[in-house]
Amino acid sequence: MSSAPIAAEQDPDTTVTLLEPGDGSGLVRRTVLPGGLRVVTEAMPGVRSAAFGISATTGSRDEDGEHAGSAHFLEHLLFKGTQKRSALDISALLDGVGADHNAYTTKEHTTYYAKVLDRDLPLAIDVVSDMLANSELDPGEVETERGVILEEIAMYEDEPSDLVDDVFAAHVFGDTPLGRPILGTNETIASLSRDRILEQYADAYVPGELIVAAAGSLDHDTVVGQVRAAFHARLAAAADARPARPRIGGEPVPVNSGTRLLSRDTEQAHLILGCEGLARTDERWYALRVLSSALGGGMSSRLFQEVREKRGLAYAVHAYHSSYADTGLFQVYAGCLPDKIDEVLAVCREELGKAASGGITEEELVRAKGQIKGSWVMGSEGTSARMGRLTVHELGYPRHFSLDDDLALFDAVTPDDVAKVAAEILNRPQGLAVIGPYDEDRVF
Repeated sequence: MSSAPIAAEQDPDTTVTLLEPGDGSGLVRRTVLPGGLRVVTEAMPGVRSAAFGISATTGSRDEDGEHAGSAHFLEHLLFKGTQKRSALDISALLDGVGADHNAYTTKEHTTYYAKVLDRDLPLAIDVVSDMLANSELDPGEVETERGVILEEIAMYEDEPSDLVDDVFAAHVFGDTPLGRPILGTNETIASLSRDRILEQYADAYVPGELIVAAAGSLDHDTVVGQVRAAFHARLAAAADARPARPRIGGEPVPVNSGTRLLSRDTEQAHLILGCEGLARTDERWYALRVLSSALGGGMSSRLFQEVREKRGLAYAVHAYHSSYADTGLFQVYAGCLPDKIDEVLAVCREELGKAASGGITEEELVRAKGQIKGSWVMGSEGTSARMGRLTVHELGYPRHFSLDDDLALFDAVTPDDVAKVAAEILNRPQGLAVIGPYDEDRVF
């Protein structure tokens, strides 16, 4: 299996090869610049595009309750102008070359990216780097984006199939960083001051807390030189800093069970039934991923067959697992008519109980592996996916994995592995979140 040194242990201005081409990936190299800024690239022969991204190692779980939503707020503001470019300049330059450009905030990191034709990669590097290194955070733009984010929260509140994820996380994780919504709340966004946002920008967007990742038709040394030039002042100011270590492990996160109902006048009931899962570096993660696929990963999965095909109780039903540095969530989602919810829950609980006591069949194992490996490879063939993969490995793993490494680990999963992880995970106390037109005293 391919191996690579932990990013934080590499000397500045030394370039190392993380993965050689021919093992399911292109040539992956990393350089750590003075100041701790990491530049990781994957050269992909035969493509005409390149994806470039910069990620901060901070996300919504790094906020306290009073400032919930600040990482996402800052994400918005970095598009609003720098010392040499207006917000319109930024968007016009990237739109003018047909770039796919945006940003997103997760619980554990924030990423800004642009996918362009290979000839336009220098422009993408210059513009995205300028956004992160030289943002002005204009007071007027802070107030404008405050209104935009409040509208975004309102839009999200009107999508119960999405909102139920936050309701479930808030219920099982409680008033902890993992339990709070990434967007924040109306109250926290309304009260966030520009000074607090500036403080977060100054603390979280230093070179040692940033990861530059690029994949596609590119030359590593050229990308490093362009990034060095774009961050020259920042690197000089933090010359002795080291890169942040990957976010792995942490203090135990409390997990609650029971039911949380959000009463809404909806046409459908939306539910998530789940329990604590596994951290992303847990060696049993691959077996749990296979279990999730067998239970609710496709049209042939147990839950889809039992809930939708045999009984016609729901249009959408699926199982999935979310992993973090120190914990995870195994979840089952279903959307159904309000008067069908008891039957849907009964079938889901029955199927989870069967898997907990008996695992899955050999046929289900083979089918789940095939589905995962097919989607894994096809979903990783684009330059944006490869750039994201580099980022995730730098942020949360002790080394980089090739695609072949991952496929081999899925292939190695046995029925006994799945049975053991099912017996442990699916017997944990379960939580339930429901959004629907029910009285608050409704029992599920």
